[in-house]
Amino acid sequence: MKITKGHLDAGGLRFGIVVSKFNELITSRLLGGALEVLTKAGAEDQAIEVAEVPGAFEIPTAARLLLARTDGVVGLGCVIRGETVHFEHVAGQAAAGIREAGQTTGVPVTFGVLTTETLEQALDRAGGKHGNKGWDAATAAIEMSSLLEQLPKEAEP
Repeated sequence: MKITKGHLDAGGLRFGIVVSKFNELITSRLLGGALEVLTKAGAEDQAIEVAEVPGAFEIPTAARLLLARTDGVVGLGCVIRGETVHFEHVAGQAAAGIREAGQTTGVPVTFGVLTTETLEQALDRAGGKHGNKGWDAATAAIEMSSLLEQLPKEAEP
């Protein structure tokens, strides 16, 4: 049995981070967590590009452009349920777009978009009692980038 797994080593890799400005109280904390883990894992400052977008819905579009020049992209946002169905549309389309961007390019795009019921829940996941999901999403991007470097580029017959 052969087991291939990614490593938490960002040295020599390039990363993009797409962060939503909407709910900036939360997303700025997610960004801080993502940047912290990338630099602790060895990513150089010049190897990290941050793109700010208006909201979570716009993350996939910017992620697609960053994928052309990076080894992985981290999508960060926060959608808090309100009184309308807007929440479902934004969260669902952000998730689908992020998934599609990674699948069609073969470059990992990780989902660091919080979808919560309340501001308190979002704060808990942006450096509070449930950790920092920006950190988690960046960790996943590093590990996936490392893993994909080790896997064959074409399917074997």
